[in-house]
Amino acid sequence: MNTVLQLLQSQIGKDSAQSPSPVGRWLNPTILSAEEGEIALELTIREEFCNPVGQLHGGLSSLIIDECIGIAVFSYGEPTFYSTVNLAVDFLSSVRLGEVVIINAKVLKKGRRLVNAYCEIINKSNGRIAAKGTTNLVKVEMP
Repeated sequence: MNTVLQLLQSQIGKDSAQSPSPVGRWLNPTILSAEEGEIALELTIREEFCNPVGQLHGGLSSLIIDECIGIAVFSYGEPTFYSTVNLAVDFLSSVRLGEVVIINAKVLKKGRRLVNAYCEIINKSNGRIAAKGTTNLVKVEMP
């Protein structure tokens, strides 16, 4: 039984204050759904996420995408760690302070050592994709 997936599913509708990831706790999104290799989250854009003109900072968009893809990979419940090898992000529209975004991450291909995944950040108020990213992750042996 996949206890990690069960844990994620038990947290649906709740914030991420109990996340094992310090970044996840700081972002503190609400889990909307969780399946093996997939996660959907909701996040309100706070001031510390913004650039000087009050829009979601591109670096934070990249962080959100990387973190959410990490959760999607984590949902497999394997006793191993995957590290990001590369991350390509396209910034398509702005999100302003106080707006809510939906983040959908999905593993596209999972091999024995490499994972390829996709994520998008969608502005909930207008349905536009604000940013989308793809990444490859590699299995890292933990001591």
